[in-house]
Amino acid sequence: MAETVQDFFANLPSRADASKTAGMTNSYVFDIEGAGTWKVDVDNGSVTVAEGGGDADVTIATSQETFEKIIAGEQNPTSAYMTGKLKVKGDMGAAMKLQKLF
Repeated sequence: MAETVQDFFANLPSRADASKTAGMTNSYVFDIEGAGTWKVDVDNGSVTVAEGGGDADVTIATSQETFEKIIAGEQNPTSAYMTGKLKVKGDMGAAMKLQKLF
């Protein structure tokens, strides 16, 4: 069975590769239509996730369907952005670093 959006965010801190996120200090809000909103903070290798929004370097908005395809590896995040299925507001440099989390 495919991973749900909720499971993805619940498991993200334990799944993130600290060697890849070392030196990163960024915050992200994921606004997933139909699933909820989560804030992900990356601070030099440590990743924390909280439900709800807040101030962040980047806000990413998409549908639950698109996000589940991205986390299942069936949808490329860049092409989702290019086709308007994924919206990014804020620091594009920080958004590009997100690839390190997946």
